[in-house]
Amino acid sequence: MNKHKIVTFGELLLRFSKSDHLRLTQGDYFISKYGGSEANVAVSLATLGDEVEYITRLPDTPVGHAGAMCLAQLGVDTSRVLYGGDRIGTYYFEPAAGMRAAKVIYDRTGSAYSDLKPGMIPWREFLKDASIFHVSGITAAISQQAADATFEALDVADELGLTVSFDINYRKNLWRYGAEPRKTIGRMLSRCDMMFGDAIEFEWLCQRKQPPFTATDSHFEMQMDEYREWFDEIHTTYPRCRNWLMGMRNMVASNHHTLTALLWTDGELLQAPIIDIPDVVDPVGVGDAFMAGLLHAVKAFPNDKQLQLNYSLAASALKNTIPGDFNLATDEEIMDVVEHRHNINMLYKTTI
Repeated sequence: MNKHKIVTFGELLLRFSKSDHLRLTQGDYFISKYGGSEANVAVSLATLGDEVEYITRLPDTPVGHAGAMCLAQLGVDTSRVLYGGDRIGTYYFEPAAGMRAAKVIYDRTGSAYSDLKPGMIPWREFLKDASIFHVSGITAAISQQAADATFEALDVADELGLTVSFDINYRKNLWRYGAEPRKTIGRMLSRCDMMFGDAIEFEWLCQRKQPPFTATDSHFEMQMDEYREWFDEIHTTYPRCRNWLMGMRNMVASNHHTLTALLWTDGELLQAPIIDIPDVVDPVGVGDAFMAGLLHAVKAFPNDKQLQLNYSLAASALKNTIPGDFNLATDEEIMDVVEHRHNINMLYKTTI
């Protein structure tokens, strides 16, 4: 039997924000949407037609079941979601506006996922028909029990010969239970075959200053020799990982970003074009769109590494135009951006 299923594992969150760039302290109503890094990856892959299953633990309440239903309606297999615990994790998001930076406030203590323990999930049963297992640094940041359950899953994934996909996803404010984040994430990274991180996360992980990315348009010159040295060094530390994807963003203004990426793969360093995004709608989940784009492209274009990278970048660029955490960009839309690549606005010229 050919195994094609991708399994993602993490905490589903309920996101609250205000409309029209109001501050969290303004207005009377919150807008709610479901999200969370690994769930975002699952939705992106399902939108692209991949077979994908999402595993988490949710409270056995209408709010918990509604979260699973939201993912299922978007094509994600949620049949193995566990139910238990008291509450769903939440976060509050205030978008950037002008010179005001975005703000994220987490409320995840005591969530159903944070109380997850080793032995609760029958990983051998859940992973036996999968080809790829995807997790991120967040899965081990919530609690010691959740971290232990994550490493239990990684042990089984190794035993079954799965490809392990990993997103650094370093969130300083989540590591409250006493673990050392860099050491724990390093242990996870040593078990992965392909990974994603933005340049700031790479800098934190490697404790090495990144070359500046200050592009204001698509003509910026990348310092490729410095990046090549950086990737060669980190691969020496984590030799199992053969595909290193780094995303880079420059915020020209709160709603005007430039975006690019580098892919180090089997000793070769590839550069994606720089995409100018002049009208950012929602930047949440952009890194998850990068990872999902690569996971899809590796299967869709197995012999074209440059296309894999360009596809991943285009998927991420499109996420900036979609409200909420989920990237609902289709394969056709992503390929349109790949073909026109210098300015995401070209997409609309082809579809109007």
